[in-house]
Amino acid sequence: MKVYGDEMSASVARVLLCLHEKNTEFELVPVNLFACHHKLPSFLSMNPFGQVPALQDDDLTLFESRAITAYIAEKHRDKGTDLTRHENSKEAAIVKLWSEVEAHHFNPAIFAVINQLIVVPLQGESPDAAIVEKNLEKLGKVLDVYEERLGKTKYLAGDTYTLADLHHVPYTYYFMKTSHAGLINDRPNVKAWWEDLCSRPAFLKVSPGLTVSPTTN
Repeated sequence: MKVYGDEMSASVARVLLCLHEKNTEFELVPVNLFACHHKLPSFLSMNPFGQVPALQDDDLTLFESRAITAYIAEKHRDKGTDLTRHENSKEAAIVKLWSEVEAHHFNPAIFAVINQLIVVPLQGESPDAAIVEKNLEKLGKVLDVYEERLGKTKYLAGDTYTLADLHHVPYTYYFMKTSHAGLINDRPNVKAWWEDLCSRPAFLKVSPGLTVSPTTN
């Protein structure tokens, strides 16, 4: 199983986290994003949208990090951490529900903030404070929902760690390096949840690759 990408990418880190949680061997094939190697024909043949990561497993090629983690979790369902609660259909449905929340509510807001504070400066431009503030407000509302939910269960989909939690980790890690970390720290249940997520052995293997620093805005 080969993963193509740069380990500093949050989307690549999402896949690597899953692989480590499942105790699955893999090869990380570096893709130089600064040199735009993800736009070369050789990479576009794996992902026509020119974004990392891509995964090759024998004759199967996948892109989109959440599709990849779902595949890994299903293929290796009997190894490592049970990330999908596949033996119980109701629990599995809750995992999918909160995974959808992450994809459609949490990620757009936190991505916009991280994009402004990390990606835009790397491109030699200044962050747009209005975009940051607008999305911090959106993120705060999502985290209010999480705070209530995590007052009832240890993790988002219940009392065990699943893909619904894992998918949050890389962008939250970058977010906690910004001056806006109070959005997490000021919500006790969310803070405890995050401290649990970032202490897992799989994350400790991935975090050294998440090296990009945000601006102070």
